[in-house]
Amino acid sequence: MRLSTYLSAERGRAAALARALGVKPVVVSRWGSGAKPVPIERCLAVERATDGLVSRQDLRPKDWWVMWPEFQATQAITTTEASNA
Repeated sequence: MRLSTYLSAERGRAAALARALGVKPVVVSRWGSGAKPVPIERCLAVERATDGLVSRQDLRPKDWWVMWPEFQATQAITTTEASNA
């Protein structure tokens, strides 16, 4: 799910996410609007704070596999299992 979709789905989510990450709400708003990218060092924290609804893949679609190669291996296994079902 895109971060903007997550934030707009429920009132107060930007503020709650900002508190969970220890940043100001305006920072989360900028990330959600696309004005600023989510820094690499914050991606895993966002994923965890959103209970996986906003994944590292969603936040970094062009380079997530470079940053987290172990995650790519997990995704490949999951995709293979889904194809065999």
